[in-house]
Amino acid sequence: MKQTTTASADRAAALQELVALQREHKVDSSGRLRAAVLGANDGLVSNVSLVMGMAGLGPPPGVVLMAGLAGVVAGALSMALGEYVSVSVQRESFESLIELEKREIALNPAHEQHEIAVIYRAKGIPSADAERLAAQVMGDPQVTLDLMAREELGLNPDELGAPIAVALSSMAAFAAGATVPVLPLLFLPVETAAPASAILTVLALLVTGGATAQMIGRPPLRGALRLALLGAVAAAVTNLAGRLAGSFSSGM
Repeated sequence: MKQTTTASADRAAALQELVALQREHKVDSSGRLRAAVLGANDGLVSNVSLVMGMAGLGPPPGVVLMAGLAGVVAGALSMALGEYVSVSVQRESFESLIELEKREIALNPAHEQHEIAVIYRAKGIPSADAERLAAQVMGDPQVTLDLMAREELGLNPDELGAPIAVALSSMAAFAAGATVPVLPLLFLPVETAAPASAILTVLALLVTGGATAQMIGRPPLRGALRLALLGAVAAAVTNLAGRLAGSFSSGM
């Protein structure tokens, strides 16, 4: 009895230490950070392209502003819906895999114990020790499932994705990014607002590109310039397309 109590205490202490270690090296596996970064960048690039394309057409006053505002709302809702569906399907797929593993542990424990021993042997643990450890792990079905999910399936059962949180992050980030190209249109005529919108968006892309690169350990300057260049090209191409479309319409 004393030995069992000691083992339980050792396990609890090990779990606490593991949680502390994971906190030190915390990685956002929920998808919220990715959704926020992609949403902001997508909002900037897609809406400046829309604004510049509409401005190139030379429409009546107010049309470009309304198009830009529509782009903010429609894009944010589209991003949120897309992320929600994507993360939900991914989470359900992971849950199905874990549930299948749970059934295999219950129906064929000998085979699962052999797999655990193989995992330990692959990590360099001698065969005899690996077999002994595998037998100990099989004594607790929850520990067995957690280990197999992590080692065999490559999943973290505690972080399979948060669809609602990811959708909200994506929607908010897209809306924030997409609002930037619209701001000059609120105060300036289209002729002046269009280039101001492009410049403001490129500056914002410099910031987001640099921040994104720094977060993943890449050179910030390179990330900033790359994203800003892509945004500038998108704005220029769509503005040219709008001008060509406007000229064609006028000619007809």
